[in-house]
Amino acid sequence: MKISSRFSVAIHILSILSIAKDNVCTSELIAGSVNTNPVVIRRVTGMLKKAGLAGVHAGCGGAYLLKPIKNISLLDVYKAVEVVQPGGLFQIHEDCNTECPIGANIEDTLECVLLKAQGAMEEVLQSFTMEDIVKDILKKIE
Repeated sequence: MKISSRFSVAIHILSILSIAKDNVCTSELIAGSVNTNPVVIRRVTGMLKKAGLAGVHAGCGGAYLLKPIKNISLLDVYKAVEVVQPGGLFQIHEDCNTECPIGANIEDTLECVLLKAQGAMEEVLQSFTMEDIVKDILKKIE
């Protein structure tokens, strides 16, 4: 099972808003770069707006950043697009046979390990900012 692509699409959107900040960044323009439907871009941009990371110009359209990219961690983006609920990255299979000693205990045993794994992933995402991403993109463009 993969994490929803909303996360990478949101990073893509924020990268465009940063790099093309002097242009009108419409959902159509962004969708062309992401290679998806503008409706998908509007949906994800709406989530970024709700999280206070991006804004949208009324009327003429176009999105923009609400915070400097150095102040937006990848964890902020991850949480903004509601990829998974807290503690919900991993799903443990249900309805184990409780008559079996393994089936009766596997959930409790795995839950602790998987919560720690999600915490470790979130720590890594917190350690990177959108500025790190944009700098790397710009370096590759040159």
